[in-house]
Amino acid sequence: MPQEYIEIRGARENNLKNVSLRIPKRKITIFTGVSGSGKSSIVFDTIATESQRLMNENFSMFVRNFLPKYGQPDADSIENLSMSIVVDQKRMGGGSHSTVGTITDINTLLRLLFSRLGKPHVGSANLFGFNDPKGMCPECNGLGRKLDVDLDKFLDTSKSLNEGAILFSDYAVNGWYWGQIISTGLFDPDKKLSKYTKKEMDDLLHSEPIKIKTKVGAKDFNMTYEGIVTRFTNKYIKRDLKTMSERTQKQVEPYMTMGPCNLCKGARLSQATLKSKINGYNIADLTSMEIVELIKVVKAFKEPAAQSIVKGLVERLGHLVDIGLEYLTLSRETDTLSGGESQRVKIVKHLGSSLTDVIYIFDEPSIGLHPRDVHRMNELLQRLRDKGNTVIVVEHDPDVIKAADHVVDIGPHAGTHGGEIVYEGSFANLLKADTLTGKHMKVKVPLKEEFRKPTGKLSVKNAKANNLQNVSVDIPTGILTVVTGVAGSGKSSLINEVFLAQHPDAIVIDQSAVGANSRSNPATYTGILDDVRKAFAAANKVQASLFSFNSKGACENCQGLGVIYTDLAFLSEAKTPCEVCEGRRFKDEVLKYTLNGKNISEVLSMKVEEALEYFEIPEVRKKLQAMSDVGLDYLSLGQPLSTLSGGECQRIKLASELHKKRSVYVMDEPTTGLHMSDIGHLMEVINRLVDTGNTVVIIEHNLHVIKNADWIIDMGPEGGSKGGTIMFEGTPRQLVSVKRSITSEYIRN
Repeated sequence: MPQEYIEIRGARENNLKNVSLRIPKRKITIFTGVSGSGKSSIVFDTIATESQRLMNENFSMFVRNFLPKYGQPDADSIENLSMSIVVDQKRMGGGSHSTVGTITDINTLLRLLFSRLGKPHVGSANLFGFNDPKGMCPECNGLGRKLDVDLDKFLDTSKSLNEGAILFSDYAVNGWYWGQIISTGLFDPDKKLSKYTKKEMDDLLHSEPIKIKTKVGAKDFNMTYEGIVTRFTNKYIKRDLKTMSERTQKQVEPYMTMGPCNLCKGARLSQATLKSKINGYNIADLTSMEIVELIKVVKAFKEPAAQSIVKGLVERLGHLVDIGLEYLTLSRETDTLSGGESQRVKIVKHLGSSLTDVIYIFDEPSIGLHPRDVHRMNELLQRLRDKGNTVIVVEHDPDVIKAADHVVDIGPHAGTHGGEIVYEGSFANLLKADTLTGKHMKVKVPLKEEFRKPTGKLSVKNAKANNLQNVSVDIPTGILTVVTGVAGSGKSSLINEVFLAQHPDAIVIDQSAVGANSRSNPATYTGILDDVRKAFAAANKVQASLFSFNSKGACENCQGLGVIYTDLAFLSEAKTPCEVCEGRRFKDEVLKYTLNGKNISEVLSMKVEEALEYFEIPEVRKKLQAMSDVGLDYLSLGQPLSTLSGGECQRIKLASELHKKRSVYVMDEPTTGLHMSDIGHLMEVINRLVDTGNTVVIIEHNLHVIKNADWIIDMGPEGGSKGGTIMFEGTPRQLVSVKRSITSEYIRN
């Protein structure tokens, strides 16, 4: 059968320069190139957008009104497209009612299984769902947790009542409510709380209201005593705290936390549902097991009537293991998954599909994967291809690029210096190509020889979050520390949850969005625009507010957006340039004012590299240089922040923080979205941060970063319950000789 191709002619989306391209169907094609070169413009903005637009046109106009709207990409022609499925890194929302089990439809099979085999029999499958009113716990409405008192902050159990064991200010020693507790005669005021019996602690915390007699002066009084948690709950938790004074809110909030529901103990389901069991397990027992353990339990269900359900369960659970998520539980909420984990969970939904000739589009699927596990992702891509699908991947990881049947390298550089195809062909020939990707594929990063000496330490004590096994560790200050380990080993739990909670002054530079609307841009985020407005105002002797499209200078027709949105019902929402300002966002009178020959709109349309040549203002140049240093030369000053990728968001945050000294920085996979050639620039920036007296802590899988660390904390040995311990602490040079560390093997090779 002759090879078929997806054919693109004259693509001009974003920075693409009239690109024409043939992508082989039913093969793995990997797009690579520096950040901002135009990979996403071809793959997502051209191929995926056109495929989804054509798919939607098959529906009636009425149905189309409820579907996402896609405009036609700027290209002469796009031919031989199939249905496309985009598997991106966007974190899955869904709130507390969305879990790994619900999003993969594995819970649906489990509910069906329990409705058939569960003893005692309680009824239909929906009774085993925590999102169904008949199945959910009535106390917490299926959430599994409720707002509760944080006893660790409320009590100091090493003290007695007389010594001030109750830390909440209402119960200050010799105060009214403290006196009530003493007057009950139920408690020894000199006994430390840690020595209390279970009944004494229950009476202190949870006693229902009881009448007691006490003396005030010479008179006897009847008073009502209730447990301190009971009283706090009735007074603050059961009422809307936001209706109380700001002072009360600030006083009370530190003592409140989300805790397990008292009735279902976190299981989310009604008591009747939880009594229904198979082989001694209820459905909540199964969803709280790690996937690898759950498979063993499910395989032991031998009842003939349920074998088809058991087979489906084992197959879907096996897919989660295949892509390196065996450490997850089905009860894990989807909004707690990382971007990489979210992407891999989405893949599970498609692995069991019998559809063929589909275009699967992946955005850096190696994110969050330890080098050991990358082969699993490659095997997954190959399985999708072997079923007769076209697999298109945007990727920077050399180990994934190796799996390609066909490679397309976009470049030669970023932004206006990119948008061209610099190489097409096999992986073997890419290694011989005179492109940035071809050259860097052959570069071996040496292990660092000299390591900085720490200036002190920041301690983490008895960390038990998620799978951490009571970990205590010292983070050295004044140097670069990299935290490594396989996915699910406890890196994020240790740093993002425990370390940041114990050291809240640390500056977090993560991949979360930095601006959610079209009015935020790099110039506003970094503060450049404030200085630019002042410079324009001084040069033209007018108010600075004139040079803001959010203020006096905004075009009145489009309110400073530069475009007009028109709702065309079933057709895609039309976004057209404003006829008055022609997309420039400002009033005509504002555009008459210039600075060094350019008006404010022309300045905002400049790329960072152009702006560096144009501006002479020291403060502006310093901020622009920081953006250039983190590899964002190709961004325009006025580009909406809502269009930035996770990696770009992280780097623009880093650029805005570079001027600080004596700070602690925490970064989570800062190499996300970076080409091999850009990682060296990132390391220069990070080293400059450390050399000016800062402490930098990075969670990372990239070997270039790991080899250049001063200190490594390696978590493991595996993910989930088999992880959560520290396998190694020391320099990269020392790690090489550690046999029990998985990371050590990849540094050596």
